[in-house]
Amino acid sequence: MSAPSPVPGPKEPRDPRNGGRDDAPSPRGPVRASERALAPDLARGAMLLLIVLSNTAFHLWAAEHGPSGWHPVDGTPLDGAVQFAMITALDLRAYPLFAFLFGYGMMRLYERQVAHGASGRAASLLLTRRSLWMVAFGAVHASLLMAGDIVGAYGVTGLALAWLLMRRSDRVLLGVAAVLALIAAVPAVQGLWALASEGLTGITSTVPPEAPSTHFYAAGEADWAAAARTRITTWLFVTAAGSLLGVTSVAAMATGMWAARRRVLEEPGRHLRLLRWTAAVGVPVGWLGGLPSALVHVGVLRAAPAAIAEEGPLPALQSATGLVCGLGYAALFTLLAHLIAARGGPGRAAGAVAALGKRSLSGYMAHSLLFAPVLAAWGLGLGAHLGSASMALFATGVWLVTVAAAYSLERAGRPGPAEALLRRLTYGRPVRAGAGAGARGRV
Repeated sequence: MSAPSPVPGPKEPRDPRNGGRDDAPSPRGPVRASERALAPDLARGAMLLLIVLSNTAFHLWAAEHGPSGWHPVDGTPLDGAVQFAMITALDLRAYPLFAFLFGYGMMRLYERQVAHGASGRAASLLLTRRSLWMVAFGAVHASLLMAGDIVGAYGVTGLALAWLLMRRSDRVLLGVAAVLALIAAVPAVQGLWALASEGLTGITSTVPPEAPSTHFYAAGEADWAAAARTRITTWLFVTAAGSLLGVTSVAAMATGMWAARRRVLEEPGRHLRLLRWTAAVGVPVGWLGGLPSALVHVGVLRAAPAAIAEEGPLPALQSATGLVCGLGYAALFTLLAHLIAARGGPGRAAGAVAALGKRSLSGYMAHSLLFAPVLAAWGLGLGAHLGSASMALFATGVWLVTVAAAYSLERAGRPGPAEALLRRLTYGRPVRAGAGAGARGRV
């Protein structure tokens, strides 16, 4: 059964900036502080720690890498333990969480516009403008600092979802998510069949081992201009592949859109059974799906290089189970927020993490600003002297810096700089009270 449509707000005067058209009213401004809920912001803030940790392998440009081209295969036993934990719990798991929250936010933005009196078409146009600016943000981010930027990919995907799914029924949203999840599961099932029939050491492939991920992310390039060219090339591929081939991400977005219609994150008390089951099933299944890759990586299991290469069965299994793991993480963070709210609201620590969640775009880009100049070969080159464990410690420190900065901005009542710019470009210049009959104040 479809969720009930939002109740339209009172009819407002036509806005002269839109030619007085009823189908394109002046958009309502961004979400107000009074409309925010703890769970989405807490989830976004915690998500950024998972993402900054999962990106650390890009910057270990002097390390030796194996057939997967991802994590180093050298280092101390502590480095191996960190690699094991990341492969099991983070790799291909943090970004489905990001995608779920992105889809959730898109639907909530759309519903706020419609509730304010905008037509579905006008709300979709606003989402289109926002998505186009996200692509531009991603291009700048990649050219300057981070080849693996996903803001651009999500912007391109957002363009499609704004017109293809935003006004569809709940049944369609869940159907799309289910079909895409099945598509993602096909390579994993094929891989499991190959493992059952041939074993880890019997799988062969003509696909050559992957180059280290640091090569495509230009972390080891000493010349900044050359590194920028590599970063843009990689970003274009990531943006195209992430938008067109990232079936797990789109499935997570569609699921997030469905959840937003039911206010699952804003009203967790009404959905405790769903949240508990999602966390109890999603997280263990996700970890079990990453466990074989982790065991092979640290040498507990032996496998042919083809089994753990990018197109091999183990990464396919890891990717397919990453979707349910990301949804499990979203449920887990929401349950945590519900518990915090039941105990009187967030304290300073949870409030600071939630403050970062409100400024997630700024926090995400700040990671690169604090990482690349310090770690890359064209900068200070510290990435050549760190291992997986010390890099994880560095990344956690970077995340804590962004938490402290976000909390400072929260206390001052100021948005993150990236959010402020994106809102300005999306919604236009705020209108002063009394500027005209059709003027609308924005928060």
